[in-house]
Amino acid sequence: MLAAPQIAALGRHFPQIVADTGFAQALAADTMAASLERGQHICYEGDSCSHLALVTAGMARVFKLAESGREITLYRVEPGECCILTASCMLSGRTFPANASVEADLDAVLIPEARVLQWMSAYESWRRFLWNLLAERLGDVISLVEEVAFRRMDERLGEYLAAHAQQHGRVLVATHHQIAADLGTSREVISRMLKDFELHGLLRLSRGRIELGDPNGLLAIGRLRD
Repeated sequence: MLAAPQIAALGRHFPQIVADTGFAQALAADTMAASLERGQHICYEGDSCSHLALVTAGMARVFKLAESGREITLYRVEPGECCILTASCMLSGRTFPANASVEADLDAVLIPEARVLQWMSAYESWRRFLWNLLAERLGDVISLVEEVAFRRMDERLGEYLAAHAQQHGRVLVATHHQIAADLGTSREVISRMLKDFELHGLLRLSRGRIELGDPNGLLAIGRLRD
């Protein structure tokens, strides 16, 4: 059963489902709160899914891991969201097809599998929330496939860095491996391209840190390399 702070957090981040008073009462009575630290694994590929987490703080990353060790980030789960792959596993009776880990200290409300399934038929607000999130995530994954299959990596890297500069500032604290995992390539490719970007005066590299230059220049990197 949830305490008042968790109920309040649900109200802030999931207003579309807690607006249904009956469903809000069911959530408060039949779920529990959980906190996980950064770096902690949530789920491995092939695991069964026993609970669905509604994230109220922090962030989780869902990714695929190849036998070679290369990773590709499928999507991130932020406050106001849940992992739709977990929900789909519960609905289909299959195991988890990817990996998930905590990227920023995470608070969540955990819903048992039985309640996830029961509430799909009992509450329209819950059913609509899950289907809308499924459609959104499917669009994200299709866009990712298109990016990986059809666009040049230098252009994608330039856009990735420019987006960070515009949204979070001109210092990116990340390893080359982390960037490669987000873009679905190898660390060696990212390291080579970042060095090339540095030679063009678009950024400055240091250990675990990248000082980004003009976002417009990063967006134009594809033209510079033609």
